[in-house]
Parts: sequence; C-alpha cells; structure tokens
Amino acid sequence: MRLTRDGRFERSDIWREGKWLDLWSVVHLLSGTSFGLALGVLGFGTAASILIAFLSFVLYETWEAMVKIEEAPQNRFMDVVVGMASFVPTFFFSQGLPIASFILAFGFILTANIVIATLGWIASRKAEEFEHRMRLKLEERRLRRKERRARLRAADPFGKVR
Repeated sequence: MRLTRDGRFERSDIWREGKWLDLWSVVHLLSGTSFGLALGVLGFGTAASILIAFLSFVLYETWEAMVKIEEAPQNRFMDVVVGMASFVPTFFFSQGLPIASFILAFGFILTANIVIATLGWIASRKAEEFEHRMRLKLEERRLRRKERRARLRAADPFGKVR
C-alpha cells in the first residue's frame, strides 16, 4: 500500500481493483460458470436464463456500488461482461449433462469460487485495517508536528526561532 500525493492510500497487493480486469474477475468468471451450470440444468429456457443471469450480474454490481465498494466504471462493466462470457457457453454446454457430471463440475467450480472470493475478501479486510492504522499514525504525527510548532511559537512570541 502506498500514499498518493493527494493523501489517498492506494493498494498494491494482487487483490487491488484494476481499471478493466483484476483478480476479482476470476471470481466473476467462476460465478458465471456456476450460474451457467445451474440455470442450464434447471431448464428455464435460453432467453429466460440469459435474462436472469444478466440481471443478477448487474444487480450484484449495483449492490457493490450501494455499499461503497470502490471500482472504476470500466471494471464494473467488465465484471458483468466476464460473468456473461462464462455463463453463455457453460449454459449451452450444461444442457443434457449427466447429473453426476453436473454435480461434480458444479461442486468443484462453486467451491473454487467460494475459496477464491474468501481469500480476496480476507485480503481486502487486511488492507482496510492496515489503511486505518496508517491513517491513525499519520494523524498522530500531524498532531505532534502541530504541537511542536505551537511550543516553538510560544517560546518566542516574536516568531523568531532561535
């Protein structure tokens, strides 16, 4: 993590938000694949399944914006694109898939998705806590400098530093 000139903290770990794609894109790819398998087996039909998936991805990105998860607009857009890009072929592939193959594939992909998302969430919480600690330290230093200046001014009422 680094401090920018305008006083913002910028993450430098592998889970930082990218402008277009980032490691979170893998989570969206696996989510699209999970959705494709599930909706393919549920048999809602092609148009309904595509609409359900698209609306789900858009609503998720809307929720992220509402809870103040900071992302570039391009990244929000690409999250939906990546989800749909993995959903569509998986949806068509999953139709007619034997139930044993479906369970195996769905279980593996969903588990991988949950594990990767959890690792990202933990890294994000750690980065947030680190940023909070750094902000407290910076504020503490700023207050000490301010107190030091006040003591120096009080020691010399004419503004001359000796």
